[in-house]
Amino acid sequence: MKKMSLVLAAVMATGMILSACGGNKSTGPSAGGTTNSANGEATTPGGESTGGLDLAVQVGPNPETIDPALNSAADGANVIVHAFESLLIVDSENKIVGGQAESFDVSEDGLTYTFHLRDGLKWSDGTPLTANDFVYSWKRLADPNTAAPYAADMLGYVKGYEEAAAGNLDALGVSASDDKTLVVELSAPCVYFSKLVTHASMVPVQQAVVDAAGDQWCLKPDTYVSNGPLKMIEWVPGSHITFAKNENYWNADKITLNTLKFVLMEDANAAYSAYQTGEVSMIKDVPTEEIPALKGTEEFHVEPGMGISYIDFQNQKEPFNNPDVRKALSLAIDRDYLANTVMQGIGAPAANFVPRGVSDAEGGTFFEDVTRKNNGGDFFNVENYESDVAKAKELLAKAGYPDGKGFPVVEYMTNDAGYNKPVAEYLQSCWKEALGINVDIKILEWATFTPTRRAGDYQIARDAWSLDYDDPSNLLNLMMSTSGNNNALYKNPELDKLLNEANSTADVNEHYEKLHEAENMILNDAAIAPLNYRNEFWLQDTKLKGTWYSPYGYWFFQFATMD
Repeated sequence: MKKMSLVLAAVMATGMILSACGGNKSTGPSAGGTTNSANGEATTPGGESTGGLDLAVQVGPNPETIDPALNSAADGANVIVHAFESLLIVDSENKIVGGQAESFDVSEDGLTYTFHLRDGLKWSDGTPLTANDFVYSWKRLADPNTAAPYAADMLGYVKGYEEAAAGNLDALGVSASDDKTLVVELSAPCVYFSKLVTHASMVPVQQAVVDAAGDQWCLKPDTYVSNGPLKMIEWVPGSHITFAKNENYWNADKITLNTLKFVLMEDANAAYSAYQTGEVSMIKDVPTEEIPALKGTEEFHVEPGMGISYIDFQNQKEPFNNPDVRKALSLAIDRDYLANTVMQGIGAPAANFVPRGVSDAEGGTFFEDVTRKNNGGDFFNVENYESDVAKAKELLAKAGYPDGKGFPVVEYMTNDAGYNKPVAEYLQSCWKEALGINVDIKILEWATFTPTRRAGDYQIARDAWSLDYDDPSNLLNLMMSTSGNNNALYKNPELDKLLNEANSTADVNEHYEKLHEAENMILNDAAIAPLNYRNEFWLQDTKLKGTWYSPYGYWFFQFATMD
């Protein structure tokens, strides 16, 4: 057996690292604070110290769901990662360390993972948490009745997944040899399985509350039983979700928060006003018109994310079932102008699909650099937009719509947050000018937008993805016909075969070679249209320390302090 030791000290040291990490990134004064005492400690109404911080932040609107199995959005995941913890977690330095498991073993053939849970694990209600809770939760994730969007992505290489996805849950290769030992059998080696285990969908949920409350279990504090650093104490839909320190968490002594209040706001101007008045100490949604004045200030942060913004074409609807139409629309976009003028330099032009910062096979190398080397350049000619437009015109004529003649008026669907509306208006103008195509813009609220897009009830829609782990497969697998996150409804048996081969090989070099082939296939078929590599920007009180941002799209607040 190969021994993978994840010592307790590695995680406990995280608490000591965070102050330095947060100190470098936490900047800018706000008009008020979130504490009641001068020393930054939270106090009760009577004035006595509770020994922790009462913090309020804004990371998005009312989430569609905070059920770990059903969530597929960053706003919901930001809540889930504070309430739940998987077997393994990613720390502030983006290293995989022990979560609910303190160590794990991998068999020599790479097909069996054995996770050893920590002593004395408990749910937030004080009841024991055992390996069987993971068995139940992973089977629930695979259950077709759950309809989890991440099921195939996370469990697809666990032995018996196909049978489980067809309803035979007992076939799934997950078992508990005792209360502290979880055994996972794979159908083929997966060189990134330990990364999958860190994902928010792989956390345990308590069977007793799910069985008793059904789909409503995640809507109330009484039934939202969790196992992470924090526990829910209040949810007022459309207003806020409040969490408190979970005293039953195995590492509770390191948690510095007393409460964490997620203020639910979709309007960036309202969020900015709340930040200015001190109602919140951090906001994710910053009004774009304020960015020129905020750039360069200590409180305004821009961090490279491991993500990409792109366009979904509804591949099952005419005229987008024609790859020449999709490719023409994609090539007609001036990505340099979009990123650097429309988006004011927040982000970078997407010259390929897999974004910056994603690793390749050899240590210290990056997937995008290897793509550029293998292909003799980028897929999109960002430096020479005119050449791409010329190709777009040829493809549209080939599809039967010379200069846009006969092309129907189409609809672009988006939500109004960040740069989404300016991007939509640019695309409307760009496609009219370059191709003679007329586009209407449809703006929906976030809670309506995501299920509408998932159902395929659109023609063109905005989309984005922040990688859940450092492997290109996490993004490329979205285009598999079996993926619950394939919002474009793209289906290509050749791509499915190629990605399945890439994901089931024990040879790391072969894994990445096939992923490069897959990226080329996706771009050549214009399954989607990449727009820009994502940077995350936000405002944060300079006095707020000990927080950190993950390039996978999450903020972490459980170790926060206030100067």
